[in-house]
Amino acid sequence: MDMPFEPLVIFDCDGVLVDSEPLSIRALIETVEAYGGRLDEAAAYRQFLGRSLTHMVAELLANFGIEADAGFLERMRIDLYARFERELQPIAGVDLAVRTMPWRCCVASSSQLERIRLSLRLTGLVDLFEPNIYSASMVENGKPAPDLFLHAARAMGVEPAHCIVVEDSPAGILAAKRAGMAVFAFTGGGHTDRDEYRREIAELAPDVTFSAMADLIAHVARYAEGGNGLKAKS
Repeated sequence: MDMPFEPLVIFDCDGVLVDSEPLSIRALIETVEAYGGRLDEAAAYRQFLGRSLTHMVAELLANFGIEADAGFLERMRIDLYARFERELQPIAGVDLAVRTMPWRCCVASSSQLERIRLSLRLTGLVDLFEPNIYSASMVENGKPAPDLFLHAARAMGVEPAHCIVVEDSPAGILAAKRAGMAVFAFTGGGHTDRDEYRREIAELAPDVTFSAMADLIAHVARYAEGGNGLKAKS
C-alpha cells in the first residue's frame, strides 16, 4: 500500500472559493453589448470560464471582432467590481472547510491579483491564504496550460504529485491534469447547473466530483491516505 503523504491543496478562486462566475459572465456580456457585439451566456461560459484575461482579449478579437482595449477592460472592471461589492458571496461552507483542514493550501487563479484579493477580501477569506496567492499574470501561459499550478507548487515547495487542485472549470481541470496533479471538480457554484457544463466535466474524468464544500476534507483525507489510489478505492 502507498504511504500517506501530506498534500498541498490548491484552490481555484472564482467558482470555488467565491460564487463569482455568474457576475463575471454578466459583466462581460454587457460590456460586449456596449461595444456593439453580441455574446450569449452559453457561449460566454464555454469560451471564457476559467480562462485568463489574455485569453479573453484574444478570443474577443478573433471571434467577435471586438478589440478589448484599455477602455473596454476598464469599463468591465468597474462594472464587475461594483457587482462584487453588492452581490459577491463566498461558496457555502468554504470558510469552515479551509479553516479546519490540517493541510497547507494556496490559491491559483486565472484572474488578476487585484481581482483575486478583492474577491477574497469582500468574502472574508483573504487572511486564510495570504501571502500564498498566485495569478495567471505570473506565468507565460494560462489554463489549460499547467504553468500556473506548477508555479504554485514550486513556490510552496511541494512536488506536483503531492498536490490536489480544487477546480470548477474545464480549463482548470485540464491544467491540473497536465501538471501531474490530482484534481477535484467542484460543481456547487451558481454557474454549474447547465447540462453542457456537467457533461464536459464528466468527460474530463476528474479524480473526485463533489458539490458541497463540507465534503472536501473527507475527500482529501481519503486521497492522501491512499497515496494516489483514490480511483482504485472508489
